[in-house]
Amino acid sequence: MLATEDFARHAARLLASEDEELVTAIACENHRQQNSLMLVASSSVTDPSVLACLATSSMNVTAEGYPGARYHAGCEAIDPIEQLAIDRARALFGARYANVQAHSATTANYAVLSAVLNPGDVVLGMRLNHGGHLTHGYSVAYSGTYFTPVNYGLDDQGRIDYDEVAALAAEHRPKLIICGATAYPRTVDFARFRAIADSVGALLMADISHIAGLVAAGLHPSPVDHAHITTTCTHKQLAGPRGGIIMSGRDADTVLPATGRTLAKTLDRAVFPFFQGAPILPAIAAKARAFARAATDEYRNTAQRILDNSAALAAELTALGHEVVTGGSDNHIVLLDLTRDNVSGMAAERALESIGIVVNKNRVPGDTRPAAVTSGVRIGTNAVAQRGLGPREMRVCAGIIHTVLTTMRPVGDRDFTLDEFTAAELRAEVDKLTAEFPLPRYEPSGRP
Repeated sequence: MLATEDFARHAARLLASEDEELVTAIACENHRQQNSLMLVASSSVTDPSVLACLATSSMNVTAEGYPGARYHAGCEAIDPIEQLAIDRARALFGARYANVQAHSATTANYAVLSAVLNPGDVVLGMRLNHGGHLTHGYSVAYSGTYFTPVNYGLDDQGRIDYDEVAALAAEHRPKLIICGATAYPRTVDFARFRAIADSVGALLMADISHIAGLVAAGLHPSPVDHAHITTTCTHKQLAGPRGGIIMSGRDADTVLPATGRTLAKTLDRAVFPFFQGAPILPAIAAKARAFARAATDEYRNTAQRILDNSAALAAELTALGHEVVTGGSDNHIVLLDLTRDNVSGMAAERALESIGIVVNKNRVPGDTRPAAVTSGVRIGTNAVAQRGLGPREMRVCAGIIHTVLTTMRPVGDRDFTLDEFTAAELRAEVDKLTAEFPLPRYEPSGRP
């Protein structure tokens, strides 16, 4: 028996005996996850072996710096853990360089911006209300306050307007172009973005936080050798801990005139010491474990099921009369425009959650409602694919969603009423699915 197993049992017993209130709260969350269908695009199911890494004694070590070059003693057993995560990340994505210390994708992105830009430099990224992210150059965020943001968007079909990207790049001459999105259901043309970046002498950063698993599985084009820099979180689709990584491919050894260092060394210095202090070592161990799982045939089969499920869900919702943005999906995201349904995203989110289906409200192209309300919902198939649900079950889910949207009565933009009998029937359908497809490798109680 592994010593870590004994320690985990010992730690659990201590927690249970000393903090019943907290244990009860954690148990309630475990129960909620086991008995809900998580259709939030930014979520996945973290494997118990990954969770185990987060509760290890590596938390007790301060290890500023990098493997072999720490500022503290006592890191000889820690260095191999971080090196393992680096090596596995590089192998998984075909990268020449990887930094695994970023605490999140947000800090990864901001470390990149801090590494390659000066305050006031122009950054060209996707509009937030078209599917971009706060870190891609949004006016009220750090990315759009310390730097000069210029934003591109979508065309009339809901696709990235590459002609607009090229025109804005030629006009504003950005130092950095960012591609990648949080609510874009189609394939990103990374090669075209690189051509635009090269035409104006800009660096290109690809944020693949939402599609990293599909990229790793070879089911979405990889940006690693198109973009100068690729970033991703490790929890959305890679089913790892909450954290981030920064990678580079063929450009890793390019010397940047502004720093006199290679891109790889510039990025390392931006993460530490410029942007972060000591890394979170248990999270790095958990990243290493998640990368190993993402390299398996089992994971690739799950990734294919993610795609099959989103295609089936989009097709069934369309057949039921709902408006799916772009008419379908190339990844895990189905973006549903509720304008025709006369329902707000907030009301729909709350109504669906009341019967055990969790989605998130999301703005859609041309949305006139505020971001806290929205006219759409974003649906994702990561977690349900991990649980083993397939296209047949996605059609069942589409039917449940359809019934909620067509029988709920909105109360303004923020609330709803739903017939109790209908709600009970729908909750029973959800319960049937969650019982048939429990969280993978979790105990029936929901405890890992």
